[in-house]
Amino acid sequence: MRNEPVGGFRSAPLEQVHDWAVWSLVRGNFTDPDGTAFSRTFVTSPGAVGVVALRDTPSGLNVVLVRQYRPALHRLTLELPAGMRDQEGEDPLLTAQRELQEEVGMVAGSWQRLGKHISAPGISDSCVEVFLARDLQVVDTDRHGPEERHMTIEEIAFVEALAMVTDGRLDDAKTVIGLLMTERLLRAT
Repeated sequence: MRNEPVGGFRSAPLEQVHDWAVWSLVRGNFTDPDGTAFSRTFVTSPGAVGVVALRDTPSGLNVVLVRQYRPALHRLTLELPAGMRDQEGEDPLLTAQRELQEEVGMVAGSWQRLGKHISAPGISDSCVEVFLARDLQVVDTDRHGPEERHMTIEEIAFVEALAMVTDGRLDDAKTVIGLLMTERLLRAT
């Protein structure tokens, strides 16, 4: 709860500055442990999901990624299928299942929650939950918006994707975290 002190910091109720789609820009007034007042502005978000979709092939394990235009970066990114938790009250696993089908046209027979991470705690409360999907089957896509309509689906050897994390060719946070969490899980089994 925001009205409870955390580490000696106190928060007054947040004031909404601007609201758009599923995000809000809010301003908060805070007091530090020494009693000094300060304010901060940040974005609230319902959060998101990311899916590490793995396919077993005769030549090894592949991961399904999407390449799409990201306006904030004005470039194409290669990343995990993912999406906003924009349906209020929807379980994160259901969101992940829906996003995998909508974006890449796949359903999975096996799902496992890998974990979650805070995307950018200095500017947002957004949390991304990451899931592992296996036993993939192809179905129809149901893409939304121009970025998704023009995205491409790429299947890459899992070991190559890990090399791309190491050398910086993959730099999207949820993708890096999801792939490394998956590697750790696979090594443990």
